[in-house]
Amino acid sequence: MSVDTVKPLTNPMTMKIIASSAVPTGAETEKVLQIANDAELADIAASGALQGVARVELNFPKFTDGRAFSQAVLLRRRYGFAGDIRATGDVLIDQLVQMHRSGFTSAVLAEGQNPEVAERQFARYSAFYQGDALQPRPLFAREGA
Repeated sequence: MSVDTVKPLTNPMTMKIIASSAVPTGAETEKVLQIANDAELADIAASGALQGVARVELNFPKFTDGRAFSQAVLLRRRYGFAGDIRATGDVLIDQLVQMHRSGFTSAVLAEGQNPEVAERQFARYSAFYQGDALQPRPLFAREGA
């Protein structure tokens, strides 16, 4: 996995890692929805705000605030969001694997975090026994396990 490169989602251990200095500042062509970590997802989904959205950005105001993990799981499982879920804010390297397992597909690292070191986190684990937001079946129930 390389910085600013997304591998196909068929590989369960992929996540787009973006350095804080590499965040585009210009206008983007895709529809992006930023959701505060205290927002009610049920209200957002009921309003139709998720329709046509290519990316949802969930903010971590500080690394100890994990509400965005729950929001990502809900977006994937309950509301069926299939687009990019991006972590922003105080995103630290040691949170990335759990972010990915919760449904995040990209992350903007906090200032001072090294993207190359971040990518190595995904090489530490080849599989997980329990299911997660992206692969709900446990390891023993998957084909070829």
